Amino acid sequence: MPARKPSIGGNWKMNLDTAGVKALTGDLLKVLDTSIADTVDVTVFPPFPYLAPVAGALCDAGSQLQVGAQDAWATPNGAFTGEVSLSMLKDVGVSTVLVGHSERRHVIGESDELVNEKLLAALDAGFEVVLAIGEKLEQRESGKTNLVNIGQTCLGLAGTTAQQMAKVTLAYEPVWAIGTGKTATPQDAQDAHLAIRQAVGSLHGEDVANALRIQYGGSMKPGNAADLLAQPDIDGGLIGGAALSADDFAAIVRAAS
Repeated sequence: MPARKPSIGGNWKMNLDTAGVKALTGDLLKVLDTSIADTVDVTVFPPFPYLAPVAGALCDAGSQLQVGAQDAWATPNGAFTGEVSLSMLKDVGVSTVLVGHSERRHVIGESDELVNEKLLAALDAGFEVVLAIGEKLEQRESGKTNLVNIGQTCLGLAGTTAQQMAKVTLAYEPVWAIGTGKTATPQDAQDAHLAIRQAVGSLHGEDVANALRIQYGGSMKPGNAADLLAQPDIDGGLIGGAALSADDFAAIVRAAS
């Protein structure tokens, strides 16, 4: 099995203001040595209004931290009030697009088909893409964890080629563990990640599946990061609350390295 470079994403969600974004970006530049990119790929996902200033600050500092967008619209510029196009994101320095986050699915109401449309459009536009999947509590309690995750994986990746998969990262985020303080045990997370990897293997073959990075996105924190990241099929994390603290986020990145 090939070695997979760890990948850590910091999802700032709908948080912070101009001063807070400036402070957090500056703190990240202080606590994350530029050499960290040799061992871990690190991406931050600010809210849309702050993408350009964060990208500019990282570029000016010579940082290898990447900037990602929390979402994107799938079609080109036009009459789509309130949406943000892929060309706009590229214009302000975004390199990665997150699609299918649980809040987009279960709060905003996005379907698997729309998530897939966004993923394909982002890949066609040259972006790295993080596809988030995960089950809700009632689905987990009824024994449907793998059924839900495999379904979201296969529907989300529909129409992709094996070559395109080199630019895709999956993020398993058990919905019941996001923002609740609950975390799957390392073995629970490993079992879910293995099932997801096997589903990708059924789509694109074993080589693609083995090369795929799968992040864990359910309340990873400095205290549990090392145990989670030690699992053979957990290749990083999509970090929520802990990403708003530069020290906590850096501790997770160092655990991944």
